Amino acid sequence: MIGILLDQGLPRSAGSALRDEGWDVLHTGDIGLSRSTDAQILEYARREERVIITLDSDFHTILALTNASAPSVIRIRLEGLRGPDLAFLIKKIWTKVEPQVKKGAMVSVTDSGIRIRNIPVFAA
Repeated sequence: MIGILLDQGLPRSAGSALRDEGWDVLHTGDIGLSRSTDAQILEYARREERVIITLDSDFHTILALTNASAPSVIRIRLEGLRGPDLAFLIKKIWTKVEPQVKKGAMVSVTDSGIRIRNIPVFAA
């Protein structure tokens, strides 16, 4: 299974719930990245081969502007999810997004669906 890195704005309890089911999940707050910049979090995820899950649109912007091919980022565009609800949502979407995030993708999840864009955005 691909490792996941939950960004600071997401509940730590979602990570705990997923870990209890055998998922490889870290939270930025648990590994000393709670005050890190988005670029530092992206670099950590790239180095550790983790998919970032976030509420923050800046990660997609940085990936597009730098034409990066990793890491994959899943942006949850639903506010106010509690830990168990977020864990449920991640499990629900995972089979749909896993093949793309393995290759490199920017994913947006809304209440109306999932949008996936491969990275790098601009072909070499």
